[in-house]
Amino acid sequence: MLNQKEKLPGERVIIGSKDDRIPMTSRDYPWSAIGKIEGVDTDGSSYSCTGTLIAEDVVLTNAHCVVNSKTGKVSQAIAFQPNLANGVVKNKDDVAYATNVYYGTDFKNGDLADYANDWAILKLNKPIGKKYGYLGWKSLPSPSLVGDTKKFALVGYSSDFPNPKKKGYENLTAGESMTAGVHLECSILRRQYNVLYHNCDTNQGASGGAIISNINGKYYILALHSGSNEVNGLLLNRAVEMSRLDEWLQRN
Repeated sequence: MLNQKEKLPGERVIIGSKDDRIPMTSRDYPWSAIGKIEGVDTDGSSYSCTGTLIAEDVVLTNAHCVVNSKTGKVSQAIAFQPNLANGVVKNKDDVAYATNVYYGTDFKNGDLADYANDWAILKLNKPIGKKYGYLGWKSLPSPSLVGDTKKFALVGYSSDFPNPKKKGYENLTAGESMTAGVHLECSILRRQYNVLYHNCDTNQGASGGAIISNINGKYYILALHSGSNEVNGLLLNRAVEMSRLDEWLQRN
């Protein structure tokens, strides 16, 4: 997506031998607050990502979902389709468009500092969060996040999911990337160089997907999936810490 590889050549970002994603077809909260981003780059090429409503008219996603990592230019058009399931939004009038974008990096550094700041906020042209709901976020210290806890979930509109030819998915006729996949009970395994690494199953298109958990009866975003890379010889998915968003808000 946007010239930034989310996976190593020849590798999938399914962790382990089993793909644990299942189709997210629920229209209920908190899943209703998650949607598909479709954008048009400055050269006219199209791409897709995942985003989550964090206010009535604000969506959280990755910086590389709004900025071309080679040119540093912001996409010419970005649409958000809330709670897209089998290619359908509850009401086509609920599709919203970004009027302003704010992002943590334009990828000029070309190093891990870019990965650590790979977040973006989209200001939408309509307050669809009133209908679909929105999630808050929490910036928790690493010891509270890291470990094989199986207490997180990641939802993403992956380009390889779902396969309507797979048994049980026959009714998902809209095809791949038109229904989100969710991996329930996955874990954040480590923190290294200001980046979190997790084992939630994803693929391209899931960028910007929120890693969420239920805390005292409420759902929160605790990290932001951004891609994958090799860590000490092991392929892991990476995520942005929510403290990055807190730091930006404090400065603005």
